Amino acid sequence: MRRTVILVVVAALGAGLLAGCAEDSDEPAAGSSRGGGGAKGRTTLTVGIFGAFGFKEAGLYDEYMKLNKNVVIEQTAIERNENYYPQLLTHLGTGSGLADIQAVEVNNIAEITATQADKLVDLGKVDGVSKDAFLPWKWAQATNRAGRTVGLGTDIGPQGICYRKDLFAKAGLPTERGAVGRLWAGDWNKYLAVGKRFKAKAPEGTAFVDSASGVMAAVTGSNAKRFYDENGKVIYKSNPAVKEAWDIAASFATEGLTGKHQQFTPAWDQAFANGTFATVSCPAWMLGYIQDKAGAAGKDKWDVAPAPKPSNWGGSFLVVPEAGKNKTEAVKLAAWLTAPAQQAKLFDKRGSFPSASAAYALPAVSGARHEYFAGAPIGQIFSRAAQGIPVTIVGPKDLVIAQNMADIGMLQVDQKGKSPQEGWNAAVKAIDNALDQ
Repeated sequence: MRRTVILVVVAALGAGLLAGCAEDSDEPAAGSSRGGGGAKGRTTLTVGIFGAFGFKEAGLYDEYMKLNKNVVIEQTAIERNENYYPQLLTHLGTGSGLADIQAVEVNNIAEITATQADKLVDLGKVDGVSKDAFLPWKWAQATNRAGRTVGLGTDIGPQGICYRKDLFAKAGLPTERGAVGRLWAGDWNKYLAVGKRFKAKAPEGTAFVDSASGVMAAVTGSNAKRFYDENGKVIYKSNPAVKEAWDIAASFATEGLTGKHQQFTPAWDQAFANGTFATVSCPAWMLGYIQDKAGAAGKDKWDVAPAPKPSNWGGSFLVVPEAGKNKTEAVKLAAWLTAPAQQAKLFDKRGSFPSASAAYALPAVSGARHEYFAGAPIGQIFSRAAQGIPVTIVGPKDLVIAQNMADIGMLQVDQKGKSPQEGWNAAVKAIDNALDQ
């Protein structure tokens, strides 16, 4: 289960942590002071996060404190979301121990909006917050059926396909990103077909894609309905979109097109360094990860093209608990941190792609290129992907279902040679047990 647990954490964190930048910690932000009453009569606002969101490293806390001399910001971080989230639920249940602002990972937001909305401030009604500034599907994820918007999106994970130009050239495939994108445009099955072409002339010791599970996650993420329907019913067993994702990913495995890796493991990291696979489904935040793991030798060999269909992997939200001691000031800070201008700064400095579509026209986003990836216009590529992502239905146990499909099901097909049906049966059994069905 390690892959998906880590996957979900890093997907929300953004490129900063993945690129090996300094992690957020439980130390106060620069210039702040502990002591709940604030320094010299100032209001101390606490921000509770998991992993590294990059607010501190990007200088956003310092900037806000300069603009608001009466505010001191203190941040605490728990490294892993699976440790952070249960504590958040406990604190919401008791109404104590909460930070003024809390982070929520995308795979937990459905449960939060469905079960905890009355304990959180409706941020959709806050001055300075505009629904139209955000991507519709991102806004919808944190809005419950009663229309209460309890979270403001920080980042998202629009996906492209990162590919090795040198390996494509050796396999007789085009290498220019526009031509590469056209190879599979509009259809994940075309991506599979390109994989077969690659295999026919692949350099010795190389595979087309890193893992079948990575493909499955990308295909699944391009559909509005995945594991739940609009009424909250678990539908993954009967959903054609999930079946298609499973079948395509399983075909990558059975056709011998994968490197048989489990993502976010040392072997996977080493494969980047060794250049032993040609493509990987990569959201914006993974660019820093690839740069770190592939190292200087990979510069200009990697490039990024649009994915077959717009797909999302990752993202988080900020919420303000009703039980917080400083709600008025906390709401202002949450709105400011997630405003388009600040999201653009965070992307520029940390690689976290904005969930506020209003940021896409800002130069820091629209003009963004990635030198390591042959100067790829990543701002344009990921902006287009983000605007095409469907309004995805996120269920309360999405993470459990995705985790078991990947690590109990597809990994057996990819690494152990189990048949696609055997892998599916194993995944269903594990998911049913986890959901008490």
